Amino acid sequence: MARSRTVPIGEYAVLGDGRTAALVSRGGSVDWLCFPRFDSPACFAALLGGPSQGRWLLTVPDATDVRRAYLGESFVLQTTYTSPTGTALVTEAMPLGDERADLVRRIECLSGTVSVRHEWVVRFGYGTILPWVHHVEDREGHDTIRAIAGPDSLMLRGTRLPHGAGRAHVDAFDLAEGEVVELAATWTNSWRRAPRRLSVIDRLAETRQRWVRWARLCEYQGTHRAAVVRSLLILRMLTDEETGGIVAAPTTSLPEAFGGERNWDYRYCWLRDAAMTLDALLGYGYHAEATAWRDWLLRAVAGDPADLQIMYGSDGRRDLPETILEHLAGYAASRPVRIGNAAVGQVQNDVLGGVMVALESARAAGLHESTDSWSMQQHLVAELIGHWREPDHGIWEVRGQPQHFTHSKVMAWAALDRAVRAVEQHRLPGPLERWRAERAAIRLDVLTHGFDARRNTFTQHYGSAHTDAALLQMLQVGFLPPDDPRMRGTVAAIREELEVAPGLVLRYRADATDDGMRGDEHPFLACSFWLVDALARGDEVDEAGELLDRLIGLGNDVGLFAEQYDPVGGRMVGNFPQALSHLALVQAVHSHDRALARRAARRPSPAAPRADRPLLEE
Repeated sequence: MARSRTVPIGEYAVLGDGRTAALVSRGGSVDWLCFPRFDSPACFAALLGGPSQGRWLLTVPDATDVRRAYLGESFVLQTTYTSPTGTALVTEAMPLGDERADLVRRIECLSGTVSVRHEWVVRFGYGTILPWVHHVEDREGHDTIRAIAGPDSLMLRGTRLPHGAGRAHVDAFDLAEGEVVELAATWTNSWRRAPRRLSVIDRLAETRQRWVRWARLCEYQGTHRAAVVRSLLILRMLTDEETGGIVAAPTTSLPEAFGGERNWDYRYCWLRDAAMTLDALLGYGYHAEATAWRDWLLRAVAGDPADLQIMYGSDGRRDLPETILEHLAGYAASRPVRIGNAAVGQVQNDVLGGVMVALESARAAGLHESTDSWSMQQHLVAELIGHWREPDHGIWEVRGQPQHFTHSKVMAWAALDRAVRAVEQHRLPGPLERWRAERAAIRLDVLTHGFDARRNTFTQHYGSAHTDAALLQMLQVGFLPPDDPRMRGTVAAIREELEVAPGLVLRYRADATDDGMRGDEHPFLACSFWLVDALARGDEVDEAGELLDRLIGLGNDVGLFAEQYDPVGGRMVGNFPQALSHLALVQAVHSHDRALARRAARRPSPAAPRADRPLLEE
């Protein structure tokens, strides 16, 4: 089996079916796929180990030019390979809406003759389990390769199947102009019969149509529509269509620093990220997704409010133990490779603030507030009142000592503020005076202990002398207005400390923050878009627009963003594609558009012509 180089993160595209997702490289290798759900064990794990840990390669190996794009506003990917002897087109997708788990691929020779390489290596259990692979007949009598181990079964069907070679199945063949090979991989439980064979070309067309219909619901028609719609599509693709849970990313352990230990599993639903995603979707007219997520939230947090977690499985489960996979070398030798996430047990007092902000946005958008939903919110606010004064681990889930993070206090204020609004503006029942008093107490606490008057900036945590990019969210939740000198000073201090290249912002200085980890990290793309948002809210319209264009330009060729960006190496870093990066992009565009509208409204109207003066001079 050929040894492969480490594929840059930005060279991957993503395919998804609303339950899981696959990463496919520009070179045609599916290097990451967890069937049947986002957080299931991977059957293709080459991304974190190498080809021997499982991959599905379909490529033209001697191609001198490779171009790819999604087919319209969809997740049907088309890649054109041009070789010295001909051109081929690969079209692939994960079909939607059929209660199946499939990945379909179609290669067609468009001109001349092309040589094709096909390799199918299945390893269940993140590359640890070598399955029993054998030929069977499916229910239509077609030859099928079936890999089975424990509860998992993966079948490969198509017009031409590879042959066994050691512990892989491989094939090499030529295609002449007009010739086509179609392939479909289907996951089922090992005790079930293979589902019926489906037309690949029909499933590709139907999948494209489903995505395009969803994208057409977007109410945005501005200059950044392509980036906004692609980001909204990513957020939708990362939403479990069955449960409504929104995962942070479809990958685990793509490193924040190459060769380092800052490697985390993001295949879960963070309440904070999901709430911000809900807010972003609402802003562009997607109300059904808001209702589905609220219903997911009710199920996930049901029970004692004191047991509220920062994250859950996409199905709402709470037990997410962190384990290290010792057998995997890690992406670019970045170890350890982790599954599960120990941060699930952390106290983060900011979480409820994001949830309450999103649910208030839903009410303002006209979504009916159910009795159960409001009751849940009342109980969660009551629980927050009892512990917001305690230190926590903060938005960035630092694994050092808990601190009184200023951002956490501000978001606790936001939770009380939205509870107050629910009573004042929506006539919902609640202890209004108690909530008003607690809101005022949090505000006073932040202004007293979280602000450095000497430097005219809010600080990362009480008693610290440095900032944190999360403080930019103070503007988003309305803690202070954008023209307040304290906020202008905070934005300036963040830029001075954390902006390492135009528009690219670190979360915090690793050398000044006890996060319990070794090494540094790269600029965080969500924080970078938050800076654009802050500048737009402060009516720094032109600079916000310039930085927005620069940041959008950092996306890869199919418009996807990872968690972080390395400006020196010019490459994506961290889990990919990252929901938080995409939703921050959407929010930044929204704020910039509003700033443009405000500026246009301030401009004086052209003077009306005098009635006695001809409109056109001869």
